[in-house]
Amino acid sequence: MVDLQGQYQQIKETVDNSIQEVLNSSTYINGPLVKEFQKNLEDYLDVKHVIPCANGTDALQIAMMGLGLEQGDEVITADFTFAATVEVIALLKLTPVLVDVDSKTYNIDIDALKKAITPKTKAIVPVHLFGQVANMDAILEIAREHNLFIIEDNAQAIGADYTFKNGTKQKAGTIGNVGTTSFFPSKNLGCYGDGGAIFTNDDKLAHTLRGIVNHGMYTRYYHDVVGVNSRLDSIQAGVLKAKLPLLDSYCEARRNAARFYNNAFANNSSITTPTTASCDEVCDTCNCHVFHQYTLQITNGKRDELHKHLLGKGIPNAIYYPVALHSQKAYKDARYKEEDFPVTNNLIKTVISLPMHTELDKEQLTFITESITNFLK
Repeated sequence: MVDLQGQYQQIKETVDNSIQEVLNSSTYINGPLVKEFQKNLEDYLDVKHVIPCANGTDALQIAMMGLGLEQGDEVITADFTFAATVEVIALLKLTPVLVDVDSKTYNIDIDALKKAITPKTKAIVPVHLFGQVANMDAILEIAREHNLFIIEDNAQAIGADYTFKNGTKQKAGTIGNVGTTSFFPSKNLGCYGDGGAIFTNDDKLAHTLRGIVNHGMYTRYYHDVVGVNSRLDSIQAGVLKAKLPLLDSYCEARRNAARFYNNAFANNSSITTPTTASCDEVCDTCNCHVFHQYTLQITNGKRDELHKHLLGKGIPNAIYYPVALHSQKAYKDARYKEEDFPVTNNLIKTVISLPMHTELDKEQLTFITESITNFLK
């Protein structure tokens, strides 16, 4: 699904030098490379504060802790996503409220979001799924109307731009009160282990978050807030510092691969290709989708057969996600009715994700697409 070895070979010297720098200095925690990467990412995102942390799940949890959400507060998020998003809500003893997603973008459905708001609702967590930014114009309007926090789960969409209705653009993850991301190795900007970060333009919130990630300390051994141990180590920061200048080219390579896929599948009635509809239109020129995953819908009932067929031909593929969050044993709740999740319940039966990374070449893409179209004739 990803070719991390191929990508590494293109940046081997820079990455190796960064790692060696850490080994030579022995500053493994909060070393100079962490601070350099933090500053570089702030500049790239045009955001005032980046707070590095140990992983993307921690980033979500710390963001919620920093906002002061209290036990029983309701937090609305999408039903069709990875469990980490709802996991941290439950861990903090907040009340997760799952809603259906849009059939085109797979991001949180705006009408379902509006219906889910109650007097106990305190925050919305839009997930920019598969690399496409959610409808932030609408989400911002809802949040202002109901005085809600917005916590962007940007684990899959770092590097994406959101184009507002007025034509201005802003980087995904920097639009709400706070944004989070993961640097898991397979991400568009990935390290060689675990890593994550939190973004905000709020000075007071940033100060709180910096204490939380480091045991609640601002001065060593003085604990001002309840915190956790969640820091990005220097070796991972060195890898990310080497990769960050290439992020835009990585995203463009993914978009080029997506265009190849789209063209190859354009006339197949059994395949629904991804749409970049965040801007209220389908477009090839905007940067609202950075294709962390390239996810098809197979509409003729043969998704599972195609999955096995591709594996048999040595073509990696994956089903993200085979079980809706509202159906997971850990998150089942009597409040949820199956009729409230028609899109999610359809997607879990039809979606399949194809190889998507920066090293895909025309020969590989041709082999993949011909294998699919021949099977689905």
